[in-house]
Amino acid sequence: MVKFFQRKADFFDMSIIGRFQKSLLILFIGMVLPFVHAADSHKVLHYVFPSPETGFDPAVAHDMYSGQVIRSIYETLYAYDYLARPAKLVPSTAASMPVVSNHGKTYTITLKKGIYFTDDSAFGGKKRELTASDYIYSLKRLMDPAVRSTWGWLLEGKVIGLDALAKQARKTGHLDYAKPIRGLELVDRYTFRIHLNKPDYNLTHVLAHYPTSAVAHEIVDKYTDGNGQIMAHPVGTGPYVLTEWQRGSKMILDANPAYRGFIWDFRAGSDPEDKRIVEEMKGKRMPQIGRVEIAVIPEDQSRWLAFENREVDLFNLDGPLAPRALEKGHLRPELASKGVRLSRIIEPELSQFYFNMQNEVVGGLSKEKIALRRAIAMAHNVKEEINVVWNGEAIPLEYPIPPGIIGHDAKYKSSVRYEPKIANALLDKFGYKKGADGYRRMPNGKPLVIVFSARADSTGQQQLEMWKKTFDKLGIKMQSDKRLFPDLLKAEKQCRLMMRTSPWIADYPDGSNFMQLFYGPHTGQSNNGCTRIPQYDRLYEQSVALPDGHERDLLYHKMTRLLEVYAPTRIGYARYRNMLLQPYVIGYKKHPVMHNEWIYIDIDNDKR
Repeated sequence: MVKFFQRKADFFDMSIIGRFQKSLLILFIGMVLPFVHAADSHKVLHYVFPSPETGFDPAVAHDMYSGQVIRSIYETLYAYDYLARPAKLVPSTAASMPVVSNHGKTYTITLKKGIYFTDDSAFGGKKRELTASDYIYSLKRLMDPAVRSTWGWLLEGKVIGLDALAKQARKTGHLDYAKPIRGLELVDRYTFRIHLNKPDYNLTHVLAHYPTSAVAHEIVDKYTDGNGQIMAHPVGTGPYVLTEWQRGSKMILDANPAYRGFIWDFRAGSDPEDKRIVEEMKGKRMPQIGRVEIAVIPEDQSRWLAFENREVDLFNLDGPLAPRALEKGHLRPELASKGVRLSRIIEPELSQFYFNMQNEVVGGLSKEKIALRRAIAMAHNVKEEINVVWNGEAIPLEYPIPPGIIGHDAKYKSSVRYEPKIANALLDKFGYKKGADGYRRMPNGKPLVIVFSARADSTGQQQLEMWKKTFDKLGIKMQSDKRLFPDLLKAEKQCRLMMRTSPWIADYPDGSNFMQLFYGPHTGQSNNGCTRIPQYDRLYEQSVALPDGHERDLLYHKMTRLLEVYAPTRIGYARYRNMLLQPYVIGYKKHPVMHNEWIYIDIDNDKR
C-alpha cells in the first residue's frame, strides 16, 4: 500500500503556497479524501480466471483465484509496495510497521483510525469501525476447529496461549473468542500486541497474507454457512465489494463507495518501465477502476479469443498459449503494433509432482516404496514437460525454493536426474517385476497401478499424456483421474489423491513458505503430499527459529537432500507469468506476491 492521504512536500509549489497554507491544504486533503469516491463506474476491467474459484472466506479459501477476490474485499495489517523489487512490506491498515521488542518475541501494532467495514445489515444500521479487536478475533478464527481453516499452520505453535485455546475448543466443540490469551493482548481500541513463544522472522509477512485479513464477528455470526464459514458473503474494509457471484462462472466487484482511498505515490525502481508507470499514475487517487468483471473460462482457446476480441483487458498468458503472443520471451511484433504490452516475471512458484505418502501403493518409508518413488522421479523428463505442456515458458528447478525468494540457492544441484535405465533397474532390484502383460507388479504380486490426477482441461490432458509416457518407460500401468480444480484441491487436503502435479505460488517471499510444504503437521493444510519424515520435521522446526542466512541455508540443504532420498516429491519447475495488457490499461506491472493489481491501475476509455 501507499502512505494513505499523504503527498510529499515537493508536490506543492512553494513559490505559490506558503508553508502555513501548505499545512492547511494537507489537513484539508486528509479530512476530505476519505469521503470522496474517485472510482469511475464507467471504467470497467474485464478479467478472466482459467479455473473456478472456491469461495471468499479468508480463513478457508486456499486457491489463487479466490485469493485475488479476497484481497480486493478484505484488508491485512500490512501489504507490499507496488513497484519495489524485491517485494517490500509497507503498512496497510496498520499506522506503521510493528514495534518489535522482547528479543523479537513481542510485536506492538497500532491501526489507523477511521477505517470502516462496508455497510451491512449485520451491523444494525450503524457504521462499523475497524478496531484492534477485529484482528484478534480474526487470528483466533484461523485456529477455530469449527472453521476448518487450511491456514492454521501460519500461527500454530507461535502465539502464546493460542494453541491451548484451540485444544480446548476441540474438546468442547466451541472456541471461546471472548477468553483473553496472553499472546493476543488488547492494549486499546486501535492497538494490540502479539506475544510469541519464540522469535518468528516471518510474522510480518504472515500479517500481510490474506488469511489474516480482518473479519467482523457480526458478519460471521449472521452469515455462517453451518461450517463456521462465510465463503458466500464477504464483507471487509477494502476497495471493492462483491456485488454478483455466479459460482464457477462470473464475479463482479464494484468499487466500495465508503472506501477511504489512497494517493498513488510509489517510487520507480531499477526497471526502466517503472518510470513510465510513475508518469502515468503519480498523484491519482485510487482506486480508479469502478468495476471488475471476472469470467471463468477454463479452455485456453476461448480465453485467447476473448483477449483478441478485446473482451478481456488483462490476460494471464498460460504456457500453452505462449506461441500465440511470444517469440523467445518477447511480444510478437503484430501484437506490439496494436499497442498490446507484456509484463513478464518468473513466478515465485514451485510446481512439484507429489506422491501421497499415506497411500498404500506409493506411500510409506519402506525401502521398496522409496525405490518406487525414486524410480518414477528419475523416469520423468521435466525439461520435456516444460517444452511440451508449457511451450518452454518455465524453468526447471533443482531446489524447492524458486528464484526471487529469500533462501533460493542457484548453485544447488539435485541428486535426482533423468535416468530411465537406472530407474528400471531400481524397480527390478526391489521386486517390481513385469508380468506376462508387460506391466509391473508390486512385490506382493498384486498389479501395480498409479492413478494420476489432473485438471479437467486441455492443460491437464497434456500433463496426463506426459505422465503416461513416463509410466510406459517403466512398464507401470497408469489410470487418469480428471477433476475440476476445486475438487482436486478438496481431495488432496483429505489425502485422497495418489499422485498429482501441484503448483505452490508464494504466499510471502521467504523460503520457509516453500519448505513448510513437506512438514508433517501441515498435512491437511499445505502439505498436499501428506508427507511425514521425522528427520525432515525436526530440521524444519530448527529452521523456523532462525533468520535468513548461512545457518538456515545449511538446514534447508539437509532438508532438500532428505526429499531426494525419501522421494515424497519430484521437484519440477517454476513457470513464467506473462501478463498481456490491452493498450488502454494504464500503470500495470506484475507483482510477485500480490495478484489483485487492479487496485493500483487505471483504464483510459478513450483508447478502447
